Amino acid sequence: MSPVEQKRVSDDEDGIRLDRWFRAHYPELAHGQLQKLLRTGQIRVDGARVKAGARLQSGQSVRVPPMAPVQRKTVPAKVSRDDAAFMRSLVLYQDDDVIALNKPPGLAVQGGSKTHRHIDAMLDALAADPAEQLRLVHRLDKDASGVLLIARSRKAAAELGNALKAHRAKKIYWALVVGVPRPEQGAIEAPLAKRGQAGGEKVVAVSGDAGDAQRALTHFRVIETAGRELSWVALWPVTGRTHQLRVHMAAIGHPIVGDGKYGGAEAHPGGDIGRQLQLHARMIEIPLPSGKRLEIEAPLPTHMVQTWHLLGFEGDPGDPFPDL
Repeated sequence: MSPVEQKRVSDDEDGIRLDRWFRAHYPELAHGQLQKLLRTGQIRVDGARVKAGARLQSGQSVRVPPMAPVQRKTVPAKVSRDDAAFMRSLVLYQDDDVIALNKPPGLAVQGGSKTHRHIDAMLDALAADPAEQLRLVHRLDKDASGVLLIARSRKAAAELGNALKAHRAKKIYWALVVGVPRPEQGAIEAPLAKRGQAGGEKVVAVSGDAGDAQRALTHFRVIETAGRELSWVALWPVTGRTHQLRVHMAAIGHPIVGDGKYGGAEAHPGGDIGRQLQLHARMIEIPLPSGKRLEIEAPLPTHMVQTWHLLGFEGDPGDPFPDL
């Protein structure tokens, strides 16, 4: 049996639920066992009985009772040398709070039943030391590219996440769309809901009072056009719903090129433009826990550089929404 321990709650763990604290420090402890130890008073915080959902504060002392040794969970394999080098090559910026990556198209951010190589699984390659636990701040579609933020602490993840939820950050995407939106600058406000069966599930824009729909707002601006056939647009998803930009642009009749899921055959104009999704998270501006405001840009992926050259798109519009 292990001896009784008094463990201090670190600054990074301020505000964490007690059950999640135990999950992080003692992953082998089953939830039922934790509840029993709490009911019998064997686990205490600053000497007092507590419940699983209690919020811990930095500096508090958690009494951890003697526990029989348990077979620990299998430790995942370390990131390979090649994948570690690959992850480091994606870094655009880093400081004590955050790492900004330029995610390439075709690489998932998180895993699934058939996805084993993804950003989340390779984050350890970017840790400054083995104790550092990096966390995703937000997501990007697998086929999209661009700026992806990684928090370097629990506190940073919470603050950056709150900045996104409170709309104190600005995320600007560049996309190639079919046709030319009219007007050339405006907002799309259409609630989104998931429809269909697993595997064939799609996100759809809905009208009316669908109970499962979530509010979704996108600002758009046409930057340049190629005749009346295609447009370079800047997009700002004020809300961050799944597939929001793809669904909103398809809903107004101007699907993103390469997005066959929502744009159908129309989204594949053919010719010298390939079938890859032409959607890139170009820039993010967000307040950091340090008090600074980060503004970082990601260069276009190769397939979009080729498309931009093909269509004669040049220059950088800067902030396309300076008054918003």
